[in-house]
Amino acid sequence: MAGARGDLNLAVIGLGRMGKIYARAIAEMDGAHLFAVATDQLASESAFLSNLDVAHCFEEASHVFALGELDAVVIATPTATHRDLVLAAAAAGKAVFCEKPLALTLEDTQGMIDASAEANVPLQVGFMRRFDRDYLRARAAIDAGQIGRPVSFKSIGRDPFCPDPAYADPSQSGGLIIDMAIHDADLARWLMGADVVRVTTEGTDLVCGGLHAVGDLDNAVINLRFDDGAIGNIEVSRTAFYGYDVRTEVLGSKAAVRIGAGDTGPDVLLPAKSDAGGSYLVRRFGSAYRAQIESFVRCVRTRRPPACTGEDALAAFEICLAATYSARCGRPVSIERVRAGWTPGSEARAGA
Repeated sequence: MAGARGDLNLAVIGLGRMGKIYARAIAEMDGAHLFAVATDQLASESAFLSNLDVAHCFEEASHVFALGELDAVVIATPTATHRDLVLAAAAAGKAVFCEKPLALTLEDTQGMIDASAEANVPLQVGFMRRFDRDYLRARAAIDAGQIGRPVSFKSIGRDPFCPDPAYADPSQSGGLIIDMAIHDADLARWLMGADVVRVTTEGTDLVCGGLHAVGDLDNAVINLRFDDGAIGNIEVSRTAFYGYDVRTEVLGSKAAVRIGAGDTGPDVLLPAKSDAGGSYLVRRFGSAYRAQIESFVRCVRTRRPPACTGEDALAAFEICLAATYSARCGRPVSIERVRAGWTPGSEARAGA
């Protein structure tokens, strides 16, 4: 099933920061056609849409799934809406690309994976760092044995501004760790070739005053223990006012790989900048966002499994959920306990 020109027909649902990145990428991509968009801000997005060749524009996502010529959907709406949209897409037989995280609970995440499998449609998740040139080179070096056995993982992800508390609200986004550290959790598994079995988290909210009111953090550090004995550390922050900063390192028994040094240069003093509009994402990962959508299109065309599956999303979410619980209860939390349904305070409730 494909468009009149032989292109794959795709729809983008949600035209926020990420939705616009994907819409532009699809519009410029060979072999793909931006067939439809859906946004509840349709009137205010008329200028953006006027520069794209879009056949169908809707305010309601439900209209997208009724398009018989549509092959696949890209879901870039707030996290709390992902579940219903993925289930609707699967029921309509449409291939799905969904931004991370898939959902805000283990049950919903697994349900989305199951629904896609039952409908026999691919489900790819937006872990764009796997498609970044430098991360791909690092993975190739590790796979080739150039660093020996991976021993230690270190990842830093820092955003350059405090988010709107309505967005950061854990009931909507999952909070700092689930919303941001899920990229690092996915990289940990992907680069180390091992699963995380235990996490310990420390978090704080010293800078972004509005986040305390919604129960979120502005900085956190997460220590990891892998099932092969390796260790790791993830740091995430919303207060890097000097600029977007993403770095990763894997230390091996013979050598190491290091990816990124932020976009800040070698300065000792890193002054604050004004860049909260999202351009920093395109500067650092623009080609990776495009590459992951190109990979999704190839997977739909060839009927091959996606590079980043729902199971990958579930595993990364389990790590971040355990890390969130660890921050709340102040002690280590195993992935196994989280899978079994443990939550902070559940022992007290059980004994009540």
